[in-house]
Amino acid sequence: MASSTARASVDGSPDKFRVAVGCGVGATIETYDFIGFGTAAALYFGDAFFPDSDPLSASLMSFATLGVGFAARPLGGIIAGHLGDRIGRKPVLVSSLLLMGIATVLIGCLPTYQQVGVWAPVLLVAVRIVQGLAFGAEWGGAILMTFEHAPWRRRGLYTGITQAGFPVGLLLANLAFLASAGLGGSLPWRIPFLLSAVLIVVGILIRLKIDESPEFEDLKDAGEVARNPILQVLRDDWRTVLRTFCLRVVETAGYAVSVTFMLTYLKLGSAPTEGSLSLLALTTAAGVGIAATALWGHFSDVVGRRPIYLLGCVLAVAWGVPMFLLTNTGSAVLIVVAFVISYAICQNSLAGVQGAWFSELFQTRTRTAGASLAYQISAVVSGFTPMIATALYGQFGWAGPALLFSGYGVLGLVAAVPTRETWGPAQKAEVDALERAATKEEAVV
Repeated sequence: MASSTARASVDGSPDKFRVAVGCGVGATIETYDFIGFGTAAALYFGDAFFPDSDPLSASLMSFATLGVGFAARPLGGIIAGHLGDRIGRKPVLVSSLLLMGIATVLIGCLPTYQQVGVWAPVLLVAVRIVQGLAFGAEWGGAILMTFEHAPWRRRGLYTGITQAGFPVGLLLANLAFLASAGLGGSLPWRIPFLLSAVLIVVGILIRLKIDESPEFEDLKDAGEVARNPILQVLRDDWRTVLRTFCLRVVETAGYAVSVTFMLTYLKLGSAPTEGSLSLLALTTAAGVGIAATALWGHFSDVVGRRPIYLLGCVLAVAWGVPMFLLTNTGSAVLIVVAFVISYAICQNSLAGVQGAWFSELFQTRTRTAGASLAYQISAVVSGFTPMIATALYGQFGWAGPALLFSGYGVLGLVAAVPTRETWGPAQKAEVDALERAATKEEAVV
């Protein structure tokens, strides 16, 4: 396990809860910015930046700009992974948040196609790339900082708290879009991006007060910091990187089908719905997902990481067709239920476990590089998934994206079965031994 002293490793650092919440706040802000783009792409950007195309083609091009940001995330993850394992987790956290904030406010200021023609989508893509770099740097720093401050027995819960920042950001973003939906002109999509400036200032102040990871400090004091963590993890642990990539795809690409694409499908499908209903359904799911993410992380502390992940993958395989059957009814209640099941159960059961499981699969000295690399490379697949789902819908109807969703679940199952458990009886026995040793030392003192 980790390299800290016995008592610190078992109990976590004194600031463990503040770090978890602080990293969660940052994750909230970054998600508000990055995922807000997905909502805007589904509901507004087709008309604002590609007005001369038919609705389906405009949606495809709008989702292509969404995918560009995801494609940039691996580079952000590589840079942040290298720096996080070389100079520390905290500088990466602060820098990624600042970069994301600047890019997001700029989106709110962009001219539309009617104002500057073809330069509008060009500028949109450029700013989206910056967003992707920033978001690619975010996850590894936030999750691993929380993980390395947390007590061993509750690392699932603590990283689940930080992961819960993502549904909080999703909730706030969609509340902002819901509140601005009745405004005229381009204000419905501009206002939510401009409002992120306030959140960025708050997030930066919080992150500046977070202490560096104790495990990284131990590595630095011992002179064991990896010189080239990316190359080292690819050389020594490439199989874990590959498995983690597949495990991540089922969650993030599943979200891209069940949420991002679904927002467009509800406009174009057999039972078209108002955008406000779609946002209400997603907002409800995000609200439930806040508690669900932390609870799934807690459950992984009780029964292990692997069983929870296997459950989530099985649910993803089974849910693809029923998800579309519910939304096809056009019933507001059933649409909300479909979003809640897709997000709070299928997606959050995976996301709540990832922080602890992915961190435990890698060694401390290459942990940021390995986890970030696998996590963000998977973003390339998920980033273009809404566009793929839209194309499949155009060719095969709703059955195309439904089977795509289930297919991602199968991929997750194939990866989860051979991946080792990191919090089973052997690891718990090790913690028991450390607790006894630490108690004896305190008694002697």
